[in-house]
Amino acid sequence: METMTITEIMKVLPHRYPFIYIDRILAVHEGPQTGSRLGRKAVALKNVTMNEHFFVGHFPDRPIMPGVILLEAMAQAGCMAFHRKDDPDMDVVIASVRNARFRKPVVPGDSLKLTAEIIRDRGQMLLLQCTAHVDEHLVAEAEVLATITFRTK
Repeated sequence: METMTITEIMKVLPHRYPFIYIDRILAVHEGPQTGSRLGRKAVALKNVTMNEHFFVGHFPDRPIMPGVILLEAMAQAGCMAFHRKDDPDMDVVIASVRNARFRKPVVPGDSLKLTAEIIRDRGQMLLLQCTAHVDEHLVAEAEVLATITFRTK
């Protein structure tokens, strides 16, 4: 089990303000098979505040976190599930989203617990099962297919 601060996360993810949507990694759990990414799971935290840039227009009188931002936050947690300390620098990009469901609105003051588990690993393609919870309530879920590209310096 591994935890990470935002400073450590930013060494892995290329995202920066206003597009980094995870604040902390609470845990990374290895899968059942040593050395395999299959079954690897990351649990991340996103504290939602009124200062988020998207609340200016979504919506001024009733601020709700956009679904596409929830998807991105879950995908960023998935990147952290995929990443291992000795990996070369890489980018993980969303290729498709299936079975996305948004069950309850996410509003300022909520703490999102994001979970992403690798359910299929094909080398440079992986399938993630992602969920987002506020307290014990499921607020969003999706399957995210992602592609990996290695960075050249």
